[in-house]
Amino acid sequence: MDDRGPAGPVCAALENDPRAILETTRRIVAADTRNPPGNTRALADWLAEEFESLGCDCERFAVDPMKPNFVATMPGASEFTLLYNGHLDTVPFREAEWTYDPLGEVDGDRLYGRGTTDMKGAIGAMLQVARAYAETDTEPPVTLQFALVSDEEVGGEVGLAARLGSGRLSADACVVGEATGRRDSNSIAVGDRGYVWPSIRYEGRAAHGSRPMFGENAIDRLYETVRTCRRRLRQFEVPTDGIDESILAESVEYYSIHLDEETARALFRSPTVNLGTFNGGDAVNTVPASAEATLDVRILPSVGSEAIISRIRDCLDERAAATLVDVTCKAGSYTAPDSAIVRATSRVVDDVVPTPLYRRFATGSGDAQVFRENGIPSVEFATGTGTAHAVDEYTTVDKLRRNALVYARLPFEIDRIRGG
Repeated sequence: MDDRGPAGPVCAALENDPRAILETTRRIVAADTRNPPGNTRALADWLAEEFESLGCDCERFAVDPMKPNFVATMPGASEFTLLYNGHLDTVPFREAEWTYDPLGEVDGDRLYGRGTTDMKGAIGAMLQVARAYAETDTEPPVTLQFALVSDEEVGGEVGLAARLGSGRLSADACVVGEATGRRDSNSIAVGDRGYVWPSIRYEGRAAHGSRPMFGENAIDRLYETVRTCRRRLRQFEVPTDGIDESILAESVEYYSIHLDEETARALFRSPTVNLGTFNGGDAVNTVPASAEATLDVRILPSVGSEAIISRIRDCLDERAAATLVDVTCKAGSYTAPDSAIVRATSRVVDDVVPTPLYRRFATGSGDAQVFRENGIPSVEFATGTGTAHAVDEYTTVDKLRRNALVYARLPFEIDRIRGG
C-alpha cells in the first residue's frame, strides 16, 4: 500500500495510464449535446451501459425523452452515500469560430472541445474512477453514486430538479464537477449567491421625434430610474450572519487574483447589479411611450430577497410612472466549512493540486444550489483552464488526472473524518 493509504491501488490504476482518462473524455465530448436543443440520449445511454458493466446499478429517469438522466450506484462498506454529480449538456458553439474541432480534438497534452472544462472532463474523470475501483476490486468505504443529468445549462426543470422533486434521490454529501479552478489557481466552491431579477416599467408620453419637448421619453426616464436603483443597491452593506469569515476572506483572495482587491471585496460586501435587458420604443422618429428593463442583482445567502425588493420599491416610489411589474428570485446557498464534505475535499485537493487552494463562494449558481436546497451538503470542484463557454475550450491530461485522483481519494477521506 502506498502513502495514499487504502486509496493507493485505485490511484495507481489511474496513474498507470493517464491518457485513458483523455480518451474517455474525448468520447464524451464527441457527443453533440449543446443545449438548446440538449439531446443527450445517445451519450446518456453509453455512459449508463459503461457504469452497468462495472457492476453498478443504474436507474434511468426522464421527464423529456430527449433529455434523460440516470443514477449509477456502487455499493460501499457503509450506507453513507457520497454523490458525484455532472451535467451532460453544454452551451452552444459556432464551429466556424473554432480553430479546433468543437466535438473533440487532441493537440499534445490538450483536449479541445465544447464541454471539456464545463463539464465533460469531470464526468470522464468520474467514470474512470469507477473503472479503477472495479478493476482493482477495491470496495469503497462508503456507497458511491454518480448522478448524470441533462438540462443544467438552460436552468431547465427536466434534469436534476425533477429527480430531487420526486424524492427519489438522496445522499449524505455531494461533489459537483463544475470547474472551480483556472490554469494557475484552484478552489472549492462551498456556497453561491442568490439572485433577484426585478423587471421595471416606465410609462411616458408619446410625441413626434421632431418635437420631443411635447412628450416624455420613457427610455430616458427609465434609464435614470435604473441608475438610481443601481447606485442605492451598491450602497447597501450586506450582512454576513451565519457565514464563516474565513470563507469570505478566501473568496476575496481568490477573486483578487483576477480582479483588483477592492472590486473582489465588493462582490461579497454589497450586491452586484447588472442591467440585463432594456427594451422600449417603436420607431426612431417617435418619442417612446413605454420602456422596460430587468436587473440582475446577486447577493449572499445571508440576505433575503425582500431586503432587495424593498430598496427597489423605495426608488420607484419617487417616480409615479415607474412600476415593478415582475420579480424572479432564488436564494443563495452555503455549506459550512466544518462539514465533512468541505473538510474532506479541502484536505484531498490541497494534497493533489500544486497551486494554493481557496474555499470560496461561487458568483453564480448551479446544481450544487439545488442539492443544498434539498438538504444535501455539497461542494463544487474540478480543476479547470478558465475556458468554460469560450471558443477553443480545452482541458489537459494533467487536469483530468488530478480531478480523477481527488474523486478517487475523497471517499476514504470523508470516511476517515466521519470516524469510519
